[in-house]
Amino acid sequence: MVNNTPSKKQAHRQYVIGTAGHIDHGKTALVKQLTGVNTDRLPEEKKRGITIDLGFAHFSEDVTIIDVPGHERLVKTMVAGVSSIDLMLLVVAADDGVMPQTREHIDIIQLLKIKHGVVAITKSDLADEDWLKLVEDDVRGLLASSSFQQLPIIRTSAETGEGIDELRDTLRNMLESIPPRHDTNQLRLPIDRVFSIKGFGTVLAGTLLSGSLETGAKLQLLPSLSEVRVRGLQSHDSDSDVLKIGNRAAVNVVGVDAGEIHRGMALIEPETFPPVEIINAQLSLLQSAPSKLKNNQRIRLHIHTAEVFARVLLPFQSALNPGDEAFIQLKLEEPLHAAFQDRFIIRQYSPQNTIGGGVVLQVNPLRYRKKYAEPFRRTLENLASDDPSLHIIASFDTIRCLLQRFNELRFNTGLTSDELKRSLKKLISGQQIFRESGKPDRYLSAEQLRVVLRAINRLLD
Repeated sequence: MVNNTPSKKQAHRQYVIGTAGHIDHGKTALVKQLTGVNTDRLPEEKKRGITIDLGFAHFSEDVTIIDVPGHERLVKTMVAGVSSIDLMLLVVAADDGVMPQTREHIDIIQLLKIKHGVVAITKSDLADEDWLKLVEDDVRGLLASSSFQQLPIIRTSAETGEGIDELRDTLRNMLESIPPRHDTNQLRLPIDRVFSIKGFGTVLAGTLLSGSLETGAKLQLLPSLSEVRVRGLQSHDSDSDVLKIGNRAAVNVVGVDAGEIHRGMALIEPETFPPVEIINAQLSLLQSAPSKLKNNQRIRLHIHTAEVFARVLLPFQSALNPGDEAFIQLKLEEPLHAAFQDRFIIRQYSPQNTIGGGVVLQVNPLRYRKKYAEPFRRTLENLASDDPSLHIIASFDTIRCLLQRFNELRFNTGLTSDELKRSLKKLISGQQIFRESGKPDRYLSAEQLRVVLRAINRLLD
């Protein structure tokens, strides 16, 4: 048997591979060849021979494969599956070539900033050499304008076993080169499955985005804020006392019924993340978007495993053209879980086409007003930068001038406690940030202080 486990250097590292590709291109059959698991578990999936919901298989002790549906009506399920992956396995059938959902899935993968991938040409036993070369050229043409021009392309067949060992080795080698995820040490588990087991009760499942899970922990569900206790944990069908970032987790909880939980909710530590109703973000519209994005247009927002309707506010223009990028505000019709630097996808309300995506910069900010235009732009420019010090400074509201607690700054910047302490020490020494006397966990920015002093001078005058 071939060893799928990554090298010892990163043996602790947990990886997630996600399939992508058009319906009936052989994703599930390929996953079965790689893992021995048929991820089509629902009776309707087995009857119709297509994937309808997310499927999961263990490639190795440290690697999970998520198999996603390829039907155009199930793209929202596909987004829920690939939002947490490290590596894309793009599947293209030799007898079909590049198809509409092949293109849409590539757009989604790029918008989510997933950087690693492999292409598998499936059903290669159904085509001759000349046709296979045409399909490979078709794939290269699709990837030419993307960030995936140099992806390896491997011919495979689930029927004959051709290329399976080569694909398995290629996946394993690529996983070794992927750096560890940034861990904020704050528990975040977007939920993608919920079910009940007789004798155990409610079980929810997902992939840990950050932090760790422990048996016995008291946690919260977002956005309902319901309290639960972890009775048991499993990963890769094995019991565990502790699970960490990247682990595929099945969590047996008490305190809620399965009917109270659904895909799109998230598991967090109490009082660490609030339910989110407004998001400030940087949005990129696809060059292939079918039309302009208009101010106040209703869209479908996909973030992690959640889908909600939202209105797009464009502060500085009446519409965005395909290919444009802008700072926006999203007003959500239902609360969800989101945090700084989370990636998202937006799709048209109807027809349901993927039109763009972006990154969360602020959650639950002030509602935008024209008089706030300059601080809005300046704040989001700082948050969109690569400088953690600017992220901290931008977290201080210069309109209401509220002081920030240490944990609030952690939440707003996505920094670990140690990273934030180091940055605050430097900013305080440079008098860009001030610590409130007598309350060392509350902070004020120099810009906030200037605003307050100007207000005091106006009153004195």
